[in-house]
Amino acid sequence: MTKPTLLVLAAGMGSRYGGLKQIDPVGPNGETIIDYSIYDAMRAGFGKVVFVIRRDIEEPFKKIIGSRFEKKIPVDYVFQELDRLPPGFSVPANRAKPWGTGQAILLTADVIHEPFAAINADDFYGANSFRLLAEHLGDGARAHGADFAMVGFVLRNTLSEFGSVARGVCRANADGYLESVTEMTKIERDTDGRGSGAKTVGPDGHVLKLTGDETVSMNMWGFTPELFGDLKKLFVEFLTKHGTEEKSEFYIPAAVNDLLRSKSARVKVLRTPDPWFGVTYREDKLIARGDYPKAL
Repeated sequence: MTKPTLLVLAAGMGSRYGGLKQIDPVGPNGETIIDYSIYDAMRAGFGKVVFVIRRDIEEPFKKIIGSRFEKKIPVDYVFQELDRLPPGFSVPANRAKPWGTGQAILLTADVIHEPFAAINADDFYGANSFRLLAEHLGDGARAHGADFAMVGFVLRNTLSEFGSVARGVCRANADGYLESVTEMTKIERDTDGRGSGAKTVGPDGHVLKLTGDETVSMNMWGFTPELFGDLKKLFVEFLTKHGTEEKSEFYIPAAVNDLLRSKSARVKVLRTPDPWFGVTYREDKLIARGDYPKAL
């Protein structure tokens, strides 16, 4: 039986949060959010971990994170670098910003040859979310080719008490397959007493009420290696249009949307009731609750 791989995207700058948030302890014994994610993934049946990191954080990352797992599960490292581009493209002179999650995933094509989950390093997704993905990514996933998956969270379970958030609100068809992801910014809890759960400001400046039951994407995806060929083509298209810009990024949700529009792939929405925690704001640190041992 082929075990799926866990791909952890840990090359983010963390500018709004401040500091190297991927290795910031959040648990009672110095555990990081990555520790909880890998613990949950191993329990769910994942068989390998691949980290995408930057060269400048290699030493502290391997010392604090990698060393915890290298004796328990196979671990690989891939480096996201600005100049790792397809032939014919070069880095703009003033560009410092990374090329985005789409490039980060594409760079792992040489080390991932089995179905895999892709997650953010600084998000806590919950044990059930990893079980859902592991089931989807079992041996049957390879037979279905570009039959991908996305774990969908309940909007109200992903809101912060300390500021507004951006979320990808999902629309699925009657069979549970993703039709589109609409990015909404500045979503916050609705405190006007009308019970709508959440609200955001639309492009026209008007307040848009949300129920709180909407399914949202938190960048927890399930893919097969068939993704890499399509992702390479889409990255070339992106660079052709935006490769001279200093800040444009090639995001995986946008790439998935392109694949859906072209009917090159389908994405099963695996809805979970798990709460999601992020560390976009320092106040959002995870407090481990009863379903984890005191020391992982």
